[in-house]
Amino acid sequence: MQVVSSSDGPQQRIDDLLRKERQGRRTTRAVIVLVSVAILACFWVTGMFDGDRIAEGFPAIGVMFTEMIPPDFSRWEYWIGPMIDTLAMSIAGTTMAIILSIPVALLAATNTTPGPITYKIARLVLNTFRAIPELIMGIVFVAAVGFGMLPGVLALGLHSIGMVGKFFAEAIEHAHPAPVEAAQSTGATPLQVISHGVLPQVIPQFADVTMYRWEYNFRASTVMGMVGAGGIGTELIGSLRLLDYPQVAAIMIVILVAVTIVDSLSNYLRRYFQ
Repeated sequence: MQVVSSSDGPQQRIDDLLRKERQGRRTTRAVIVLVSVAILACFWVTGMFDGDRIAEGFPAIGVMFTEMIPPDFSRWEYWIGPMIDTLAMSIAGTTMAIILSIPVALLAATNTTPGPITYKIARLVLNTFRAIPELIMGIVFVAAVGFGMLPGVLALGLHSIGMVGKFFAEAIEHAHPAPVEAAQSTGATPLQVISHGVLPQVIPQFADVTMYRWEYNFRASTVMGMVGAGGIGTELIGSLRLLDYPQVAAIMIVILVAVTIVDSLSNYLRRYFQ
């Protein structure tokens, strides 16, 4: 009869742990190699390794930048209105997205959705809005409702629902269950459970997402102007078409200053809501 030493058990466990660790390292190395090969393949397909083409392009970019100096601010008073329009578009589009995202996010969160079918439909809605770029939406709405800020607001708002709703849903799913269970134990209705047990926990996260999205929408509003949705982007695309590079540089500087101001205000509001 073979006698098994009592030390064989711990040693076996150590050997198993070492073997799993070696397997994990091999798996990690294999994943790193595969990802690296995929990245290199993408670089090659997109022409990132075409040194001659890149070398020819940089001098052209340098010439364009030299033509932008000095920036021409002679028409600055004509940019005040479009910049205000851009700011208004970003605020209206973000507000629209927040109002519509909250109910969709409640349906797309596993702990607040009425059922699996509703959950899948809500997630599909968020994926659909997120999949269509705001620029494409802007072109569609310009064709539908005409030029102006309205198509820009609709494009920014609907596209933002996809991303804002996704972040809202994830924040709701990470809400602590204790307040929810406490509200349910008192016989609260599902709406009361959400309003008293879920929303008070996620308001800081909602505020963060709102501020970040406002920053994004302000920058995106300049692009909306390029497709006829008004704003400072209209002035920028007009100067580009005229090859008026000094004025293009001036408008880009104005946009940079405005984005910096919006970013600072957003940071202040984020700290306020924390």
